[in-house]
Amino acid sequence: MISENILLLIALAPLAGALVAGLLRSQIGRIGAHSVTIAGVGVSCALSFYVWYQLVWGGAPTFNQNVYTWFQVGDFSTHIGFLIDRLTALMMVVVTFVSLMVHIYTIGYMADDPGYQRFFSYIALFTFSMLMLVMANNFLQLFFGWEAVGLVSYLLIGFWFKKPSAIFANLKAFLVNRVGDFGFILGIAGVLYFFHTLDYTTVFDHADALNGKTLDILGATPWSAATVICLCLFVGAMGKSAQVPLHVWLPDSMEGPTPISALIHAATMVTAGIFMVARMSPLFVLSNTALSSVLVIGATTAFFTGLIGIVQNDIKRVVAYSTLSQLGYMTAALGASAFGAGIFHLMTHAFFKALLFLGAGSVIIAMHHEQDMRHMGGLRRYMPITYITMWIGTLALVGMPGFAGFFSKDAIIEAVRESHLGAASTYAYWCVLLGVFVTAFYSFRLLHLTFHGQERFVVEHGKPHGHGDHGHHEPGHLTHAPHESPWVVTVPLILLAIPSLGIGWMTVGAILHGDYFGTAISGAATYGGEAFAGPFATMLAGFAAPPFWLAFAGFAVATYIYLFNPALADRAKKALHPLWRLLDRKYWFDEIYQAVFARGGIALGRGLWKGGDTGVIDNILIDGTSAGVGRIAATVRWVQSGYLYTYAFAMILGLVVLLGGLWWVVRV
Repeated sequence: MISENILLLIALAPLAGALVAGLLRSQIGRIGAHSVTIAGVGVSCALSFYVWYQLVWGGAPTFNQNVYTWFQVGDFSTHIGFLIDRLTALMMVVVTFVSLMVHIYTIGYMADDPGYQRFFSYIALFTFSMLMLVMANNFLQLFFGWEAVGLVSYLLIGFWFKKPSAIFANLKAFLVNRVGDFGFILGIAGVLYFFHTLDYTTVFDHADALNGKTLDILGATPWSAATVICLCLFVGAMGKSAQVPLHVWLPDSMEGPTPISALIHAATMVTAGIFMVARMSPLFVLSNTALSSVLVIGATTAFFTGLIGIVQNDIKRVVAYSTLSQLGYMTAALGASAFGAGIFHLMTHAFFKALLFLGAGSVIIAMHHEQDMRHMGGLRRYMPITYITMWIGTLALVGMPGFAGFFSKDAIIEAVRESHLGAASTYAYWCVLLGVFVTAFYSFRLLHLTFHGQERFVVEHGKPHGHGDHGHHEPGHLTHAPHESPWVVTVPLILLAIPSLGIGWMTVGAILHGDYFGTAISGAATYGGEAFAGPFATMLAGFAAPPFWLAFAGFAVATYIYLFNPALADRAKKALHPLWRLLDRKYWFDEIYQAVFARGGIALGRGLWKGGDTGVIDNILIDGTSAGVGRIAATVRWVQSGYLYTYAFAMILGLVVLLGGLWWVVRV
């Protein structure tokens, strides 16, 4: 059975490892740092699997208890507590397993980095923060975990704080997420205003009470309370899960070391928004306006950010834009009320996206931390394990029938097609469908440029080069031939490749076509309109479906261009230069934000400083007041002469004025 002590151990074991590795890093050294953090996350992972097993097969009921009272103000109180149902258990397993793989991988990847112990402390703290988020049973604890993952991501993206680009990237992530978090906390405030509690169970049980409730915000027309609350909550999800237009921070998060890129993109921060909307499904199903907004934004992100991945040359950035696109698919599923499909894709995506990022990191190690794919090529001969696992991750990503991504992505496309949200559904369907071709094209482009074709690097034995992700060397010039990564890198790749290949077969029936989630989420969606005949029959049907042929077309085009006719890529770039520039500049989001918000904010600040602070406060209130006091004091000093006849004259003059005033009043 599930006990409170087990749940406390799951949450606090990574925190204990983080504190020991961070505070005692000099005493325990490198081996001690990775040992204690891996042990903490390993315990959490093992117990998470135990909790998941008890809920699914052991007959354990949903656990919903408070551990202690956080604070109480009058009749309102909030608590630290856990809500452990099948949705939470699934997230716990995904978070801890991927985090454990990343921890092991980090031993090899960060072996020569001077911040070794600090990095292990941060990633263990990241795991604790995400667990507190997904295990929460109330909105305030959810917000604590929400802000904690944001804080740790800030520390990790800017881990190499001596690099200006890393500092810029973590500030960018911080500021963009402040926008999302402001909307999120407004949504929580709306929940408190209407329900007078922040407890999940109480809010969800009485969610229907929002029907008919309105808010006066702008104009004479009242706004639906459910719509306002859900849209505010979703603004928070847009920031954390990097949805257009709050997506700009995620590609720049590549400035952090590769292990944290995998952890952020696969199992922690960016999945927080998807999980939150699924958890809040009893509220979202009350507003078609909110669902339509979620659907359109998700579909837009899925297609248009995927297009940017086509023109990227940095191997990590291609995978990063892939994450943006796949998060768009998950969000579109949520908007189509297919909350189960969204969480299912979150789970499958966590495994193959972590695999792709860690595989990219393995390539970067072999290439002496070169990340430009134009300086790679032919690496399959040097890195067979990385090559095979990257192929598995790519086939899962593009939705090859039988692989994990196929079962979840095709279900999302079907759910969007069957959605009844009018024009929003039609627009979203074409976006997610055409996005399959885009995904296949940039994915196989990455594989071909990295592992196939001729070698586009030069081995110059004996020449020194910079080490670490932040080292410097001449592009395409290596001091020794590439080779396969050590076992601490390849073993996590193999362990992640297994679920990337088979997790869909094992879970598609229960999650999509069964009653796996029970009452954990609301909303219903159809996936093809036919009875489920098993994963094998679903796979066979997938070969005849439009997504497969679009993925095959993307594979064929990428293979022809980058394997058989590489010169065609340059000719296409010149012929389609306006489109290429649009994608290369990422639709000018960064420039627009910098011009409007960054420079506009600076201009506003300077205007307030010169006009308000200097002009009003300094010149008028402070300097003007002091000058006025000085003038008054000078006048008073002239009057206070010290001569008796001056005071006598002033008294007589005052008496005359007083008598004259009285006479005038009496006369009137």
